[in-house]
Amino acid sequence: MIDIKDLSVQFTGENLFEDVNLKISIHEKIALVGSNGTGKSTLLKIIYGLERPESGIINRQKGIRIGYLPQDLISFKNNTLLNEIKSALPDINYLDIRENEILEQLGSIDLTDSDRIELLEELGDIHYKKEEVDFYSADSKIEKVLVGLGFSEQDFVRNTEEFSGGWQMRIQLAKILLAENDIILLDEPTNHLDIDTLSWLEEYLQNYKGSLIIISHDRHFINSVTNKTLEIFNRQLSFYPGNYSSFLTFKIERDEQLRAQKKNQEKKYKEIEKFIERFKYKASKARQVQSRIKMLEKTEMIGLIEDEKLIDLKFPDPPRSGVIPIEFNNISKFYDNLKVLEKVNLQIERGDKIAIVGPNGAGKSTLVKIIGSVIQPSSGELKIGYNTLISYYEQEVADSINPEFDLLDALMEINDELSPGQLRTILGSFLFSGDDVYKKIKVLSGGEKSRVALSRLLLTKSNLIILDEPTNHLDFSSKELLKNALVNFSGTLIIVSHDIDFLTPIVNKVIEIRTHKVNVYPGGIEYYLQKRIERSNIHEEIKIQPLRTNRKDQKRIEADLRQRIYNQTKDLKQSLLKCEDDISNLEKSKDKLEIQLSDPLIFTNSLLSKEKNNDYENIKKQLNHSYDLWSELTNKIEEIEKTVS
Repeated sequence: MIDIKDLSVQFTGENLFEDVNLKISIHEKIALVGSNGTGKSTLLKIIYGLERPESGIINRQKGIRIGYLPQDLISFKNNTLLNEIKSALPDINYLDIRENEILEQLGSIDLTDSDRIELLEELGDIHYKKEEVDFYSADSKIEKVLVGLGFSEQDFVRNTEEFSGGWQMRIQLAKILLAENDIILLDEPTNHLDIDTLSWLEEYLQNYKGSLIIISHDRHFINSVTNKTLEIFNRQLSFYPGNYSSFLTFKIERDEQLRAQKKNQEKKYKEIEKFIERFKYKASKARQVQSRIKMLEKTEMIGLIEDEKLIDLKFPDPPRSGVIPIEFNNISKFYDNLKVLEKVNLQIERGDKIAIVGPNGAGKSTLVKIIGSVIQPSSGELKIGYNTLISYYEQEVADSINPEFDLLDALMEINDELSPGQLRTILGSFLFSGDDVYKKIKVLSGGEKSRVALSRLLLTKSNLIILDEPTNHLDFSSKELLKNALVNFSGTLIIVSHDIDFLTPIVNKVIEIRTHKVNVYPGGIEYYLQKRIERSNIHEEIKIQPLRTNRKDQKRIEADLRQRIYNQTKDLKQSLLKCEDDISNLEKSKDKLEIQLSDPLIFTNSLLSKEKNNDYENIKKQLNHSYDLWSELTNKIEEIEKTVS
């Protein structure tokens, strides 16, 4: 399909690729990988035809259709969403326009009989072609893709300029998916997608019949979608069978071999240099010396391998917060007449590591901004627990760093106890090396500022950290570093992210926001995804059920089901409410005793101190018993609901 011969590309005087030969065949789904700056985006632009190589030939199969989604944001104007999408379907668009023109001409009173016959024949051809190109199902296909990408039916008639940058990217993605391309090139397609849309796109691309080349730092996504890996390494491109995880296994072995080869090469090189130095002034050895000098000149040194081994960076141990650091009591949030959150009741417990998920626009960022006291709720009460210290990360926080600081200053502002060398290590882990550390914040790009803000976060002493889309500007190594640090963080963590691979080892609870409400899933991200599949299957059954029963019967069945669940869980739920009240009261008593036990007037009084310690141990035992009872009751209720439904 695409044949690349002797391709060479330069950037700032240095070769990105040299004499590359490559074939991309039909049905291949390829992950394009390589370190930052190796030319991944450049290669996609060359394949698409946006850029030209210094030398080499790119042969594209005649009539091939290529779709390209750039990393840079796109802007569409002067069209409705639906018409903009239809413009990507040239056959559909042309047939629709031409049919309307013919119908208008047929209505003319000045039309001759021969012209009328000719127009009617063309109209017949158009109707035949419409059947041929599946014209009448086009609207259904467009609607399916737009809804899958998160658009609502109300969006279809909106002007494209009304959509923000992330939604503009989705418009371009919809056009690419619907254009029946033979090959699709995607450069970081997941950056502006929520977890619902990402799951839909994964499934769509898995079933896509054409070829794909994808650049993405979302490991779960490329593992799900690709079956082949193309690596840019040492100015060459090489194919490897299997997805990205399979490639990593090979890469570890390859890099070890290269390190060993390089070590042997350097040893031989030094031996030759010693020989030259020792005998360069001896006439009897002149020929041997010259021979070895030429040998060194011709030797191609093995390229340095990027050392991607992770540095073990950890958050400092934060002070201990209260048992409930954050509590929402009937919190609602409106922006003018737009309802975002409605009567949310929520408790976040000390040590929770929570993923906040949901469709774009559902209110994920609003929720965490309320927790971070960046914005205030419209109604309700936010309770911040005892000794809760909050750090909040988002793009806007990155923009608030003093623009006159250099990178070292920006980190020293947070923690001046570390040496410049230690700060350089942290910055290096976030892709800042050498003289980069002396750059002013004001000259950095948005993505670079985000990485600085994340590196500052590693120095915080807060016991509750909020991260809003922290991985958007990170490569695999930086994400791995941050992920490991968060796994070992001993405080409370709240993350807004769609990156499943990043979230999987970190979170123990998921909060989903949908239709202004929150649903709490007491398990990791994989547990949540499984529940989503089950919920989706239930919805499908509900959609099918009315075909077999009328609406009246359906309502009766649903009412009977609700009644059965209510009857079997009523007493358990009353016990659960009492148990939760007991836990709340015991935790308050425990917190009160902790404060008293730290009071010098008490801990210096042996009799009083002993009495308080006994009370404290008794409350701890009661709490553990109540926690066990709560788990038992919850499991029984869930089991009944699952069995009955």
